[in-house]
Amino acid sequence: MSLILSFHGCDSPVIFVFWFLMKSSFRHDARESRPEQEELNSYFCCVLQSFLRKLLLQKEVRGRKAEEVSFDSSEALSDPSLKSLFSHQLSSPMPNSQVQSFRVFVATWNVGGKSPHSGLNLDDFLQVQDESDIYVLGFQEIVPLNAGNVLVAEDSEPAAKWLALINQSLNRSYSVASRGSKSLLCSSLLFQKPSLKKVCKSFRTESRRRLKTCNCSPILERKFSRDCCVWPPSTNTTEDYCSSEEDDDGLGNYVSSEISTPASANQMKYSLITGKQMVGIFVTVWARKELVQHVSHLRISNVGRGILGCLGNKGCISVSMSFHQTSFCFVCSHLASGEREGDELRRNLDVIEIIKNTQFSRICKSPCSRIPEKIMEHDRVIWLGDLNYRIDLSYSETRRLLEQYKWDTLLDKDQLKIQREAGRVFRGWKEGKIYFAPTYKYSYNSDIYAGETIETQKKRRTPAWCDRILWYGDGIRQLSYVRGESRFSDHRPVCATFMVGVQVSNNDGLTKASSGFNMRVASEEYMPLTRG
Repeated sequence: MSLILSFHGCDSPVIFVFWFLMKSSFRHDARESRPEQEELNSYFCCVLQSFLRKLLLQKEVRGRKAEEVSFDSSEALSDPSLKSLFSHQLSSPMPNSQVQSFRVFVATWNVGGKSPHSGLNLDDFLQVQDESDIYVLGFQEIVPLNAGNVLVAEDSEPAAKWLALINQSLNRSYSVASRGSKSLLCSSLLFQKPSLKKVCKSFRTESRRRLKTCNCSPILERKFSRDCCVWPPSTNTTEDYCSSEEDDDGLGNYVSSEISTPASANQMKYSLITGKQMVGIFVTVWARKELVQHVSHLRISNVGRGILGCLGNKGCISVSMSFHQTSFCFVCSHLASGEREGDELRRNLDVIEIIKNTQFSRICKSPCSRIPEKIMEHDRVIWLGDLNYRIDLSYSETRRLLEQYKWDTLLDKDQLKIQREAGRVFRGWKEGKIYFAPTYKYSYNSDIYAGETIETQKKRRTPAWCDRILWYGDGIRQLSYVRGESRFSDHRPVCATFMVGVQVSNNDGLTKASSGFNMRVASEEYMPLTRG
């Protein structure tokens, strides 16, 4: 296939001929291996930009040195025909790739400011009997939302304890089988003097490898530097594109440390991809150990929506990552509380501001990278958390309907349902059918809603489905949407399991870009046109 782009207006019109010649026998060439189509797309962009630059220089430069001329790639590519060309090229299905389904478990739990104890069993919460490929776990109020945690620095010890318990449940069968009771002893020791930094260091793998935030092909980066003159030279080293275990601000950001003791690293089944704490909000993502190598472009963004509209007692933590060739965004939020009339509008505003202000850093060196920087730019988005939407009924009426198990009637008065149907928030998003009782507010260590006894009258709240999980994007099929029954908090945890389609490249029998997808670019100068 050839593509001819003709540019007139120069003394000598220049015709660029792009040859895309697919070798019929590339699958059988054992000496070559072709990269993924995404790399070819990016390389195609940069090669074209490079030649466009040369074209503009030929047209506009008269006796000046090329390096004295500035070049804006966005202007060069603003032509509608070129935009159409790029759109077609970038949206084309990737050859030698297929959609595979992966099981993703998502859970949210407001733990009411309580720190977990070493005997807390999370097996039921994590539904470990039904193993998933990826676990996305969001918590709210892992610390009390007092002035010390909100205005000074939050306590990171509870986050370390939750990590230890999650690891214990996800990797229990493997660690116990390999080392018996030693693994349980080690996990319990973490609760004697927990520290997020110490826990992460003690749980690092033997190889101490870190997950790169950007794992684009080094070969491709060299092509960018050679063929594309529109990207400024970078002074960053390879380490700058690798995630560290903790933020410099001490907020407890840690990436790709496998939560285990060094002795059991080889027996681990699940690895920690990332975790982040912002005051009481805590989100952590885990994946099967063999899938970690396919995770890239890992970034985290926080948005505070609490005191003064910016502090972290309310807000969200968003995790962006690519899994194979599909981008994911997981948003863990704690929205404005309150059951007074109009409070739902504050929650709507929180959602709008979170979507607006969440910004993921650009980490790819490629100027043509399509790595999403906003929530809604991702292929698959899952939003979880204590959204705090209430039921627009009185306490007594709500209790009466609950006693009659008329949940459909209650759901008709659910604020989130009403606001979504009115198009005021989460337009285009989906939520599974709710078949469980309201998750808030319970008396501690009880199955009774707060307010039903004399002792809990002061803490009475109208029961509501505060804890929710929604999703946006194609290729997501929900398998289950249930609540847990742990009495640890005044909220019941909510869990959802999804089957998610992921674009996976087939690396068998592929060839290198320089030969397998033989993209030869030739230019010829023709005789000057006679101007009449």
